[in-house]
Amino acid sequence: MDVVGAGQAPTTGWRTSMLLRVLGSGAGGGSPQWNCDCPVCTAVRSGAAPARTQSSVAVSADRREWFLLNASPDVRAQIEAFPDLHPREGRATPLEAVLLTDAELDHTLGLLLLREARALRLYATPAMHKTLCDGSGLLRTLERYCQVEWRAVVPDADVTLAEGLSCHAFDAPTTKPDRFGQEPGHGRVVGYRLTDERGGGTLVYLPGVQALTPAVRTEIAGIDCLLIDGTCWRDDELIRLGLSGRTSREMGHLPLDGPDGTLARLPSLGVRRTIFVHLNNTNPILLEDTPERRIVADSGMEVAVDGLEVEV
Repeated sequence: MDVVGAGQAPTTGWRTSMLLRVLGSGAGGGSPQWNCDCPVCTAVRSGAAPARTQSSVAVSADRREWFLLNASPDVRAQIEAFPDLHPREGRATPLEAVLLTDAELDHTLGLLLLREARALRLYATPAMHKTLCDGSGLLRTLERYCQVEWRAVVPDADVTLAEGLSCHAFDAPTTKPDRFGQEPGHGRVVGYRLTDERGGGTLVYLPGVQALTPAVRTEIAGIDCLLIDGTCWRDDELIRLGLSGRTSREMGHLPLDGPDGTLARLPSLGVRRTIFVHLNNTNPILLEDTPERRIVADSGMEVAVDGLEVEV
C-alpha cells in the first residue's frame, strides 16, 4: 500500500450520486462469533444464515475516491471483497481517509492492518484521539509503521471530504463506561451526516446510539437514508441468554423493541429508507424466519448484509 489518499481515478464506470457500500454489518465479534453458540451463530455455521463481518462502511461521491467509516478488524477481507477499493496502479489506492464514530476496538483495530500505507488520513474527535493515544495506545503503535495525519472532528462543523461530498459529525451522548479510564464528555461517540452536494442526497451513519435525543433526532429527520444501530432486539437480550450481566443500553446501544425502542421512535422522523447495521450475533432479526424479522420487514425497515450497496 502506498499513500492512502493518492489513488488514481478510473476513466469509466463512476456515478454522479453518492454511493455507500456496507463492508461489515455485524457488531463486535461478527457473526458467527468465535466463542458463541447462540442460535444465530449456530445457524451461520450450518449455512442457514449469512455470515457478517464487523461494522464498517465505505462512501464515495464518484466511485473514484472512497472514505472508510470505521476500520474493523476484518478490514483486509472487506477491502478484498469490494473491487472498487482495490489498488489501481502499483500501490496507489482509492482509499482517501478513515472516519471514526468511536474509539472501540471493533471500529479501530483495522487501522493497524492499514499500516503498510506511508501515510494515513484519520478523522476523529479529540476524545477519540486521546483514547487511541493514551488509552489503548493503538495510534502510538500505528505511528511506528506509518505517518498518521489526524484531522480533528468537531461536532456540527461542516467538512468537505471530496468534490461533491461533505459531512458533519454530531454527538451521540453515551453513559457507557470507558474501558481506558478516559473522562466522560462530548465526542466519545458520533454519527456522521453525509451530503451529496450535487444531487442533494443525504444519509446518516450511526452504528452506535444509546438514546434518540432531540439533537440526534434533528440530524436524522427527513434524510434519504439512515444506517442505524441495530445491536440488540431486547434491552435484556444478552442477560436472557446468559451471555452478559449488562443490558443493551448499559453497553451503549438503544434496543429495537419496546415502547421507547428504535422501531417505535423512528417512523415519526420521515426517513425515506432505514437500514439496521452493527447487528449483534444474538439479535433474532438476523434469522429470516423469526417473528422479530417479520416485524422489521412489516415496518418497512431493512436488515443490512455485508456487500449491500445504497445509492443516494
